Formats: sequence, structure tokens, C-alpha cells
Amino acid sequence: MQKLLKIIALLLVITTVVFAAGCAEQSKENATEGAAKESVPVENGSDAVFRSADGEMPTYIVGTEAQFPPFEIVDSRGNVIGFDVDLMNAIAEDQGFKVEYLDQDFAGLIPALQTGNVDIIASGMTITDEREKEVDFSESYINAGLALAVLTGNENIKSVDDLQGKIVAVQTGSTGFLKAEELQKAGIIAEIKDFPHVNEAIEELKIGGADAMINDLPVTEAFIAAQPDVIKIVGEPLNSEDYGFAVRTGNTELLTKINAGLENVKASGKYDELLTKLPTYMEE
Repeated sequence: MQKLLKIIALLLVITTVVFAAGCAEQSKENATEGAAKESVPVENGSDAVFRSADGEMPTYIVGTEAQFPPFEIVDSRGNVIGFDVDLMNAIAEDQGFKVEYLDQDFAGLIPALQTGNVDIIASGMTITDEREKEVDFSESYINAGLALAVLTGNENIKSVDDLQGKIVAVQTGSTGFLKAEELQKAGIIAEIKDFPHVNEAIEELKIGGADAMINDLPVTEAFIAAQPDVIKIVGEPLNSEDYGFAVRTGNTELLTKINAGLENVKASGKYDELLTKLPTYMEE
């Protein structure tokens, strides 16, 4: 009996040693695998970009609301295109990273960025003090203002002064929505109707559910270019706005890449080339 116990004890010792050795080897493999995934600098002209050790470039998910032409729109083949897309693609190429686009409602873009579902917002987003409390913005890449639009046959509304008691359509979460709220608090606008997408606000205008629409000037101009006999812009721009790309607060590495890429794209002449394409995105 005593001899049997010694044999069992010896077997337990052997099993423990083998198990420990296996764990150590597994840990070593995991550490090696983890090291292989780390980014390493790769020379790109005079600058260094970062790629994984296996040669793959990093990929960032770009959140956008693809019903905001000419900045974002879905073409007939189901691809997200537009000025913001082409500009971000040019920045990515310059800085040595890849991008994939995720289409969702505009109001959900900042929450998606904050939760890590997207890495960048490229969606005609105006840089505001309130938004800067939630995200970090790149340098401005375009200046735009807010426009007041009505149906082409409307001769009663010619400026903001004529909005007394009127119903105004806007996009949810947009600066147009904020402007409408400001006018409502001032006792001018009677009611605000907000919609997830700009085209829905225009439809509300077309069916008579709203008297006017407040929206970004270049986007409104793009709709007019596509459908010239539906709506028109009246009065002067309501303000001046700057669009920026957004990243999570504190993500200075990615923000630096975007700003550097934007500067290089402008210096190369590519930015001016994209500006000339603005009206063509509505033709896709």
C-alpha cells in the first residue's frame, strides 16, 4: 500500500511539471504572437508611417451619414462617395493607412466615436464649442454656412424676418437644428420638425408640412443643382461654419496623421481638384 502511494505521488509530480512547462511554452507563443501584431515604423518618403510587423497598414473605421450630398452620398452601385470620402481617402493614402466606411444616422456619429464603434467621423460635421467638449476636431477642411430654403413658388418668405409663426424643417443633431432652436426661443419660429436625413426635411417641405428649411449651404445648393425646380435659397447665409474630421478625445496620434495628411493634400493640389468635383457627386 505504501509503495502504491509513492507511485501515485511521483505521477502527480510528473504531471505538474509537464503542465507547467506547457503553460510556459504557451505564454511564450502568445508573447511572440503579440509582438508580431505591434506596429513598426516604415519609411514613406521623408516621413515615417506605422504598419503592423506583417506589412499590413492599419485600418480605421470612418463613420458617416451618407445622405448629405455632395459630401456623402450612396451611388447607384451602393458605394459611399462624396467630397469627404475622396478627401479622407487622399489623406489615408498620404499617411499610409486604410479606411472603411460605416453609414449611420448623423445624430449617432459622436456616440459611435465615443464607444469605439468608429475611429473617425467624416460627415460634413461643423466644428462647434459644444462638440469640441465631446470629440477632438482636425483643422478645418472647408467653410460653409447655413441657408434658408423654401419652395420655388414661395414669395412670402424672403429672409429669416419672414419666419414669424412658421414651421421649419431641419436635420436632427445638425447646426441647422440648433439655429432653428435659437429662432424658436426668440419667438420667431412656431414649430421645428427634425428628421434623420436632409432629403426627408426637403420632402416635408415639398408636401407642405413645413414652410421653410434650414440646412448647410453647399448641401442645399447640391440639391438645387439636382432638382432646380423644387426649392430655392432665400436671404443671406445665416452664419459661417467650418467642417472638420473628428476623432476620440485624446487620440492625438490619429489626429496628427489627419492634419498632416490634410496639409499635404492641399499642398499637392489634390484638394483643389476635389473642390472642382463638388457638383458632380449629385450626378452619380
